[in-house]
Amino acid sequence: MLDPTDLYEMADDLPEDALPSLTGAVLVQAMTGFVDAGNATRLAREQLLEKHDATPLVTFDIDALLDYRSRRPTMMFVEDHWESYEEPTLAIYLAKDGQSTPFLVLAGPEPDLQWERFTAAVAGIIDQFQLGVAVGFNSIPMAVPHTRPAGVTAHASRRDLISGYEPWLQRVQVPASAGHLLEYRLGQRGHDAMGFAVHVPHYLAQTDYPDAAELLLTSLSRSTGLLLSTDELRTSAAAVRIEVDRQIAENADAVELVQSLEQQYDAFMRGRSGDNLLAQTGPLPTAEELGAELERFLANQSNPPGEGPAA
Repeated sequence: MLDPTDLYEMADDLPEDALPSLTGAVLVQAMTGFVDAGNATRLAREQLLEKHDATPLVTFDIDALLDYRSRRPTMMFVEDHWESYEEPTLAIYLAKDGQSTPFLVLAGPEPDLQWERFTAAVAGIIDQFQLGVAVGFNSIPMAVPHTRPAGVTAHASRRDLISGYEPWLQRVQVPASAGHLLEYRLGQRGHDAMGFAVHVPHYLAQTDYPDAAELLLTSLSRSTGLLLSTDELRTSAAAVRIEVDRQIAENADAVELVQSLEQQYDAFMRGRSGDNLLAQTGPLPTAEELGAELERFLANQSNPPGEGPAA
């Protein structure tokens, strides 16, 4: 393996007194490119970067990591010249929560290449700054209704990191991601790592679903103590709910679908509240069905280049 430290550069325009102690700081992994049903990871990432004074701290060599031909950045052509280039950026940003507690956000396109070198680079940065837990974001399409509380699958390198979360699935094989490999490798190194995958109604997977993004941020706050801004997402979620309800009410087939999902969901939740948490599996797909659904979603999903903080 080539030297992982050659894969990134530290920001050289941050005054020394502007860099707080990062010992124990949370690292949030919110890369683009894997499953992002309802664009929940993107919405949560934008909220973190735009509302928490994010500043680039580490920038990765995107040319060494991105397959441009499979995920082509966009350019703007105006009349007779190229006016702009949407340059992809993969970076770790320094941000502060509502109590000025520093945390980091890994954002940008998921690497296509050199996954092991990339994860070793991130692990080295974690060791260098003596960071705390790393928390990953994902959102997956599920056979659940939008009329019920959004669910979340929590996973971690140590079970006690996610105490209070009940598993939704027992065993499933799904396509890998660089973010999940990072969590796995960090666990092997004895470093705390965890992640949340919110469940988005499969019929809303291709549209913005801020309710799921809000759940990602509240799950992050619950597990780390970070005070994060979610008011805008909550407002957007309420507006989306009204519009979805309106559109579904105009289609008899859609009404029937949602009612069926509600019945299955309610039966499953009754089963979870009993002695046998696995007694009901109504609203959830089988392992094979979930794997197939993720494969289909990945095949149909466009992969825009990574985004940094809003200008």
